[in-house]
Amino acid sequence: MRVMLFAFILTGTILSYLLQTCAAAEPHSDRCVVLVSVDGLANFYLDDPKADMPTLRKLARDGARAQGMVCSFPTVTWPNHTTLVTGTTPAKHGVIGNNYLDRKSATPVPFIPDPLFDKDQIVKVPTIYDVAHRAGLVTAGIIWPASRNARTLDWTVPDMFGKEAWPKYGTQIWLEELRQDGLPVDEHGAWTGESGGGVKRDWLYTRMARHLFQKHPPNLLVIHLVEVDHVEHKHGPRSTEAYWSVSYADDRLRDIVEAIKLSPHADKTTLVVASDHGFFPISKDIRPNVLLKQEGLITKDKKQAYCLSQGGGCMVYVLDDNHREQTIEKLRKKLAKLEGIQAVLGKEEYTKLGQPTPAEDPHAPDLWLAAKSGYSFTNSDSGDETVVPRKTPGGTHGYLPDQPDMLATLVISGYGIKPGINLGKIQSLDVAPTMARLLGVELPTAQGKPLMPALLDD
Repeated sequence: MRVMLFAFILTGTILSYLLQTCAAAEPHSDRCVVLVSVDGLANFYLDDPKADMPTLRKLARDGARAQGMVCSFPTVTWPNHTTLVTGTTPAKHGVIGNNYLDRKSATPVPFIPDPLFDKDQIVKVPTIYDVAHRAGLVTAGIIWPASRNARTLDWTVPDMFGKEAWPKYGTQIWLEELRQDGLPVDEHGAWTGESGGGVKRDWLYTRMARHLFQKHPPNLLVIHLVEVDHVEHKHGPRSTEAYWSVSYADDRLRDIVEAIKLSPHADKTTLVVASDHGFFPISKDIRPNVLLKQEGLITKDKKQAYCLSQGGGCMVYVLDDNHREQTIEKLRKKLAKLEGIQAVLGKEEYTKLGQPTPAEDPHAPDLWLAAKSGYSFTNSDSGDETVVPRKTPGGTHGYLPDQPDMLATLVISGYGIKPGINLGKIQSLDVAPTMARLLGVELPTAQGKPLMPALLDD
């Protein structure tokens, strides 16, 4: 009897697993997932009464929210947007910072804002839009970082600056339709160079989303809003201007909510609102390259080492292969003594944060630095002072991720989501697997897991 009971339970367990697997492998062409990244929207704003965000708060009440989302290190835009759509760390997806140092030429090479590389040249693992497209679903991207020339985005404009970017890399038939509808898409390049241009840009992006829902309804849309980040860099978090910017972002979220109603998938649409990092105020700059110059590692003719800023994080490259290990240890001790340094991370530490070693990725640095709140790194080696006051205070990110003000926002609402769920503190690695489950596609390379407490049973 016990054997029969065990066999029955085992058979039921296997059958349940197979049914779940089959369900997960069946793409849902009648559904839509919209991922909106509000760049720089720290989690603390969601509970701050000074932040006027009725749309986002209603979405949170009607769905699920995180009590903060831990992002990838460094907490900067390009790596974290790539984590959001891959469910992997920078060590695995390959976008290790907003830029990196070429060891041969000792010059910085930018990832941001996609000036050099197509998506397939830098993103080493499948994204959610890759697997959705290959499953036969319709995909769209509006200025999603690290997506230039992504062949698996059916409708797209890249996150690039300059007047030639969209005509060269955007979906031309879509841009022409937008022109015919009177949207100023040809002004976008000029707006990317304007102070305050993010206001116009975010307005345009939401109108482009509206057009998609009306004319080319996607099953997956990833869209990036930029103005909050721009304002917080200039004025700092929790400034009067920052509170205005999050209210403006909420208005744009309202536009997207209204636009979704125009889609034939409206009743089966899930809205995921996320950010890529939080924000710290800054009043002082750390110049580690001044120390390297004082140590004779940077001269007019040669760089034997170099520090490359990532805002509140910093990459340290040792370029002298003959004395590499000795120089690494020497710099580790000396850099730790600089004012404003929270941590000097060797490979035993930074690999735990999801960064690769130079042996795993030739673009990777030998050490990482993390600053304290109030401090930001620069690349300057001018003068003799390693720490200098900023002319005007501002804000930045890039710091160690598991700190209260560096936590990002996550709200999921709509089809398939339980109401009134607080997920607690989560990892950004879990966003892409959650979207994959909602769409009925597989993302086997993801390191995160679906946020099951938020999901209704299919």
